[in-house]
Amino acid sequence: MTGPASSRPPILRCLSNGKYALMEGGFFPNYATGWMQRVGAGWLAWELSESPVWLGVIAAADLAPTLVLAPIAGAFTDRVNPLRVIRAAQAGLWLQACAMALFAYMGWMTIEILFALTFLVGLVYPFHSSARQSLIPAAVPRADFASAIALDSASYHANRFIGPALAALVIPVWGVFGCFLAHMLGSALCLLALAILRMPPPDRSGVRRGALFADVLEGLSYARRHAGLLPLLCMLTAASLFARPLQDMLPGFAGAVFEGGAQGLAWLTSSIGIGAMCGAVFIATRGRLTGLTNVALMGFASLSLATLGFTATDHLWVAVAFGMASGFTINVMSTSTQTLMQHAVDDRMRGRVMSLYMLIFRGMPALGALAAGLAGDAFGLRPTFAAGACLSLAVLFFLLPRRARMIAELEPRASASAQTKAGG
Repeated sequence: MTGPASSRPPILRCLSNGKYALMEGGFFPNYATGWMQRVGAGWLAWELSESPVWLGVIAAADLAPTLVLAPIAGAFTDRVNPLRVIRAAQAGLWLQACAMALFAYMGWMTIEILFALTFLVGLVYPFHSSARQSLIPAAVPRADFASAIALDSASYHANRFIGPALAALVIPVWGVFGCFLAHMLGSALCLLALAILRMPPPDRSGVRRGALFADVLEGLSYARRHAGLLPLLCMLTAASLFARPLQDMLPGFAGAVFEGGAQGLAWLTSSIGIGAMCGAVFIATRGRLTGLTNVALMGFASLSLATLGFTATDHLWVAVAFGMASGFTINVMSTSTQTLMQHAVDDRMRGRVMSLYMLIFRGMPALGALAAGLAGDAFGLRPTFAAGACLSLAVLFFLLPRRARMIAELEPRASASAQTKAGG
């Protein structure tokens, strides 16, 4: 296809799509205030307990349900209209935000109540994320998948800077209640946008109506047999277990290692968000599949090195710089991985396979955070994450011999184009 539409930059093509723009317009305030609530909840957990173990437990409450529910949510989304699923899930997240604000305002919050309310988010989020993973590709042409996914990621990670920066201003004045109130409003705006959004339901005429568990197993088997998807999922697992839990332990680093308090936590969280936003913008403006497997592998390698750098210092501003590098590299790796998977997967398997991405990238850090909390309590946070970075590098050396096969399976059109040019 040629002409003005196809000659525009991929980012502009995505944003000119009304359905995609409405979705992202609703997600943006939800992401921003969600990060405000996350910073507020993390600092509240540290104030209530001053324990790395409790930080790990709270992180696990948020993330661990994904380990069980993500495959079920993916199989369920493959059977129904994902727009209805995400509306219901967003309503649940709004109710949780209302409860957080109420308990904080009334002074009723305890570490146990915080755990329970965080666990509620963990129960709802797999369905929200699975539906979102199905809606975004449905809103844009296939050629714009990479940019649409990366733009959504850029929006999310831009708010990893905006949200914590706002939290740093709000907490000294209104306390963590201000963060929770903001998220109550932001999640309501997202719910309104989803209520306005109109998209035709996907064709489910060919979907079998057998046991849901059988559909889950079919998705697992499909990913296991795929020579490109399986190594990607292994890489994502290592990053999620050994490096990504660093983000959940930032309150401990801010309080015990850098002695920066709530504002130090906001700076550390924001630095990772800035880096992650830059990584997503890099993938979005790149806008092509060719070479993306190598980009994902390089991102994974650089993430391990950035984590080592973060743990090697006890100076806050040096850690902020390495935090920015960590955010950039983890998002380059994860957004590249997500884009490659969206291109490689069969449409009828999309919900189930992408739920594995969610299971690993959101669920595995729960196990990693819990283990890091226990190890950090015994050995210290810095040695714990330094060891995790070394384990990530070991996984990278295991994957490198499989790189050529991964490229052939994940970038088939790019490979075919290269072969045609070589033959010509």
